[in-house]
Amino acid sequence: MISDEFDAAWQATWPAADYAQTGGLRVGRGLGGGGRVSAARVTGSWAPADIAKAEAQHAAWDQPPLFAIEDGDPIARALADRGYVRTRPTLILSAPVASLAEPPIPPVMALECWPPLAILRELWTEQGIGPDRQAVMGRVSGPRVAILGRIDDRAAGAGFAAVHGNIATLHALAVLPGFRRRGLAGWMVRRAARFAAAQGAGTLALAVTEANREARALYDALGFHRIGSYAYWTR
Repeated sequence: MISDEFDAAWQATWPAADYAQTGGLRVGRGLGGGGRVSAARVTGSWAPADIAKAEAQHAAWDQPPLFAIEDGDPIARALADRGYVRTRPTLILSAPVASLAEPPIPPVMALECWPPLAILRELWTEQGIGPDRQAVMGRVSGPRVAILGRIDDRAAGAGFAAVHGNIATLHALAVLPGFRRRGLAGWMVRRAARFAAAQGAGTLALAVTEANREARALYDALGFHRIGSYAYWTR
C-alpha cells in the first residue's frame, strides 16, 4: 500500500481544481487535466452506495466516471460488478534524492525555471501535455520548478517537479522523439533531484505506466524502485 506521506505529497504536487468527498471516496475535479486529477480515489471505509455518489459527482462536473484504484483494493471487485474495466496499470517509483543528485550535470543540459518559459509550454503541448494539464502545475502552492532539457544546442525536453514535506514528485517529463535514448531524460531527472535536495526533500517519486518500457528502463538504471501500483477503472 502507498504510504499516507506519499499520498499527501502526490495530491499536493499535482492537485485537482476541486475535491468532493462521497463517503469513503474522494472525487477530483480535473477540468481536462487528465486522470490523475479527475479520478475518484479510496480515502477511507466505503460502501457500495459511495460508488454511485462518486458517479453522480463526476456527472455534476461534466466528466466521465473514473476511479484510480490501488492494486489489491477490494473495491475493484465492486467496480467490475458495475461494468467497469481495469485500464492503464501504473507503477509508482521512488529513489533517494542524494544518489540521484550526485553526478555533475553537463552545462546547459538541464535548466531550472519558474514560471515555465514559452518554449517549455510549446514542448509540453507538442508531446500531448496541453494547457489543461499545464494548469495543474499552476495550482501547486509549494516549491515547484519547470525543467528545460537541451541537447544539440536546442530545447528538446520539458519536465515539472514539486515538493511536499520530505517527498518531491516528478511529473510531465517529455523528450521530443528525435532526441530520445541519448541521456537527456536522465539528466533532467537528476536536475529535479537537485531541486528537491535544495528544498530539503529526501525522496524523488514518479508514476510510469507498465507499458512504457523505455521509461521504466531509464528509471531502473537511475536506481528507482517500486513502492506501489494502481490502475484506472472506467466503462
